[in-house]
Amino acid sequence: MISIDPKSIETAKLQGYLQGSVGPRPIAFASTVDEDGNPNLSPFSFFNVFSANPPILVFSPARRVRDNSIKHTLINCEATKEVVINVVNFDLVQQTSLASTEYADGVNEFEKSGLTAVASDLVKPFRVKESPVQFECKVNQIIPLGKQGGAGNLILCEVVKIHIDESVLDENGAIDQHKIDLVSRLGGNWYSRSNQGLFEVPKPLSTLGIGVDAIPKYVKESTVFDGNDLGKLGNIEALPTTEEVSIFVKQNFSIKAVLSSDDVEKVHLEAKKYLNDNDVLSAWKVLLAKK
Repeated sequence: MISIDPKSIETAKLQGYLQGSVGPRPIAFASTVDEDGNPNLSPFSFFNVFSANPPILVFSPARRVRDNSIKHTLINCEATKEVVINVVNFDLVQQTSLASTEYADGVNEFEKSGLTAVASDLVKPFRVKESPVQFECKVNQIIPLGKQGGAGNLILCEVVKIHIDESVLDENGAIDQHKIDLVSRLGGNWYSRSNQGLFEVPKPLSTLGIGVDAIPKYVKESTVFDGNDLGKLGNIEALPTTEEVSIFVKQNFSIKAVLSSDDVEKVHLEAKKYLNDNDVLSAWKVLLAKK
């Protein structure tokens, strides 16, 4: 067994040990607005429920390790004292991951992730329609835990209204843990699905995904692709070039047969096979070859 003095190692490595050993952690998909009403949406896995009376949720947007900057969510919570915490289930995990991309200030993560913003009843931030449970919250207190990169900021939120999708309830009106199908975070790219186990969502931290808003309409409106598929397609840095698509088709004889068909759904199902294998680039090549 190794023994480590936290002060003796780099913060990034320490963070890796903490996140890799303390889990699975629930995900707070936090929706906020700035003082001008511009929306922001970002997930945080330093999160849990800490009280039922009053109902208190706590999450922590940490200072970025690499440059000690603070996140838009924290800035917005300080300014407006309001937040909506949306829970994350398996159906929207890829879009949630896409929303965690650090887009520039002013970029709407609802649009980038392809999620639907719906008005709240008691607070200004929007709710995520696709989330099975949404908590409208007032921020009671923000507790900074340090001034260096990696330091957390505890945001103590009091729940003022709860929205629950009836489809996740059992016959007694309680939340059915199989139906809600929650996911949680572990270390690295790893997630846990409550009723099935571990899975991975690769996400490059140094690049920006094109976003669901950049996906062509004929793909977004396809009945073949679900939210997770769109999240994967939107998390690519750039679309393959015409030359790359042409080479791909020439090298894959089975694809030629699919593309020769007038059945668009068949083409989309072929692309979905690649998405299921997390080969997003090849999925895009199939889709772009049959525009």
